[in-house]
Amino acid sequence: MGEKEIILEDINPVEFFGVNDSNLELIKKYFPKLKIGVRGSQIKVIGDETETAKFEEKIRLLMLYYEKFGRLLKPDIARMLESESETMDEEFKTPKDVIVHGRHGKIIKARTINQQKMVESFNKNDLIFAIGPAGTGKTYTAVALAVRALKDKEVKRIILTRPAVEAGENLGFLPGDLRDKLDPYLQPLYDALRDMLPPQKLLSYLEDGTIEIAPLAFMRGRTLNDAIVILDEAQNASINQLKMFLTRMGEYSRFFVTGDVTQIDLPRNQRSGLIHAKEHLHNISGIDFIILDSRDVIRHKLVTKIINAYEKDQELKRPKQDSSSKK
Repeated sequence: MGEKEIILEDINPVEFFGVNDSNLELIKKYFPKLKIGVRGSQIKVIGDETETAKFEEKIRLLMLYYEKFGRLLKPDIARMLESESETMDEEFKTPKDVIVHGRHGKIIKARTINQQKMVESFNKNDLIFAIGPAGTGKTYTAVALAVRALKDKEVKRIILTRPAVEAGENLGFLPGDLRDKLDPYLQPLYDALRDMLPPQKLLSYLEDGTIEIAPLAFMRGRTLNDAIVILDEAQNASINQLKMFLTRMGEYSRFFVTGDVTQIDLPRNQRSGLIHAKEHLHNISGIDFIILDSRDVIRHKLVTKIINAYEKDQELKRPKQDSSSKK
């Protein structure tokens, strides 16, 4: 007789075992000779040693499947438990057009031509600038590519950063402790991650530093190795701030810089580092610039109309800031 204990680490037991343990009951049918008990995230199985070893092997395969695809349905369970393969390579293949599977099996993929350019560029370049108006999926696509790289063990961590306060990163006037001050500015990054990772997994990654979310000012003096690093809202970084960020790049790292040059909140006498970088870095090998526009907007259909209306009004594009900074 053998006895095994298996812990579902960073996995929601309700999603894994199914509503009213429906998935668990199906699993039990494939192992009628074993006594299988579950308490919270712990599975305890008693029976023949060969059979318990096979059970553990299959459960761990199901755990990997759940982590990769964000769901575990009865047909998935049946296919893997009936298969004699130990790796199920075919089952774990992701369709070419899918970037990553999010929560509850949500398929996340490029939905526009320029988003697809971001995906293709990610495989060729170590530094990618994605510039475009609100709602074009710049940051969301970059985060999806980062999560995929982490899941596929291409990198060890993800670092997400943005200017914490639009003008000068002065956090002192905000109430609460440091995290309270920072969280409102970093919320869009949390939202993207919540779409792509189960809550327990995301919390675990945040606690152990596998995923780090921090203001741009906190990047100073660091070397970022073996990571996907994303700077969001880069139009609100000064020239010196963006230079500081770009020079953090370490070995086996890839950087994304995303921003909207029509929504610059810097003082008028301070030039956007994103505009400066676009002018001075565009001819360097290994750096790519992807320009998104209103055709890439994937939010409400009114967003496209709003962007087009603002683009027609040249005064709202801040030309004065750009021209004055060149003098």
